Amino acid sequence: MSAKNNSKTPPQLWHPRFWTSWAGMALWWSLVQILPFRLQMVLGGWLGRLAGRLSKRRRRITRKNLALCFPEKSEEERETLYTQSMEAAGRAFFESGMAWFWPRWRLQKRYRIQGLEHLQKAREEGRGVIFLGIHFTTIEMCAAFMNIAWSIDGFYRPHKNPVYEWVQRYGRERHNPESQTIPRKDVRGIIRTLKSGRVINYTTDQDFGARHSVFVPFFNIPTATVTAPSQLARVAGAVAIPYTTRANANLTGYEITIYPPIEGFGSGDEQEEAAAFNAFIEARVRENPGQYLWSHRRFKTRPDGEKDFYKVQALVDKSRRKR
Repeated sequence: MSAKNNSKTPPQLWHPRFWTSWAGMALWWSLVQILPFRLQMVLGGWLGRLAGRLSKRRRRITRKNLALCFPEKSEEERETLYTQSMEAAGRAFFESGMAWFWPRWRLQKRYRIQGLEHLQKAREEGRGVIFLGIHFTTIEMCAAFMNIAWSIDGFYRPHKNPVYEWVQRYGRERHNPESQTIPRKDVRGIIRTLKSGRVINYTTDQDFGARHSVFVPFFNIPTATVTAPSQLARVAGAVAIPYTTRANANLTGYEITIYPPIEGFGSGDEQEEAAAFNAFIEARVRENPGQYLWSHRRFKTRPDGEKDFYKVQALVDKSRRKR
């Protein structure tokens, strides 16, 4: 579905049972349109810190991930990273709204992209691109910027709330008339799109279970890592091009870096390729740990016999509270 065909709200979404959802969307739209950008960044930081205090589960998962990935850091250093990650996650609330609701002229003032020549080369060769991303909290802003500068398609999980789903899809497609969003389970649609020479945005650094994954190191921890990118590259004859995005140091704009294609991706051992890309992700996260999405249970799926890190931590926390 293109943004052009998705521009009209389906009539069924105006049913009274969805009015609360629309009211929330209207408030979100108003905040990102009216408030100055700098104020949104400040409020986002406050919102993130507040969310961290209110959500025991989010707090526990984030701190556990930081302890697992940075054992060499002191508790004080990890707590600083925890605060930074909470603030970045809070800013993502406003950033997603800006990405979906801001007019193009406002977005164009806020980004800088390096490495577009790698996408241009793939286009000249007539090859599709698996645009391998990382779950930094600025991911929605990056998608909007890329669709202004280029034209990419999204690979995503549909939302359960139909109003949020429609707004999310339209917000992601509206910046470019050629762009489309493809549900995660539509593998045939993804392959067709890649074979047509399109660029598909695909972030792999989340836990999707053991069924379609291999266990390879990530921060020296055996981690369930999907092999789908290698399979798609092989079947569709696509190239894999990684990228990163980050908010700059003074929080006035965003920087996107597109790296050269991964040589031979999709033509070798899937486990080796998964391990190599995890190593790439780890290196980029170490460069910018405060903006990574640490609240995701990245290590939820464990090899046979290993205990769930997060369940164990929950039991430890519960035991401490009883003392």
